Amino acid sequence: MVEVMVDEGLNVLFSQEMIENAVKTSCFEAKNIRKPSVCIRFASDEIVQQLNASWRNQDKVTDVLSFPMQEAEALDGKESLGDMVLAVPFVFEEARRLDVAQDAHIYHLIAHSTLHLLGYDHMNDTEAEQMQRLENTVMAELGLHKPYPEWD
Repeated sequence: MVEVMVDEGLNVLFSQEMIENAVKTSCFEAKNIRKPSVCIRFASDEIVQQLNASWRNQDKVTDVLSFPMQEAEALDGKESLGDMVLAVPFVFEEARRLDVAQDAHIYHLIAHSTLHLLGYDHMNDTEAEQMQRLENTVMAELGLHKPYPEWD
């Protein structure tokens, strides 16, 4: 189950089906999990900044935060993978700067965050390449832009 919440006062246009496809495709491609459960929240920049400061000791807004519920080694698809929180309007400004549609950027960030929930990271070049290649695969399957054109 993919639960989506939008904080009061935010105007976010998205397709529930595309969000679910982004999560499911990420889970299938990365870990062969077919029925994932996650919670996605669209929140204000201020809320995301507060969460980032509390959980990561970084007092700044970021596009998306991931909060895994399980260790990557224990993932079986039966329990919730975790939660993600996207910062609006930070994400919209980022989409504008990258010259991609807002909804396509949302789906990319959801795929990216889902991979974090599955235990992927980008702390070094090898991890980053693996994660970015997976993101490209997911986005291609969704029929959207290639976020990392340097990887075929």
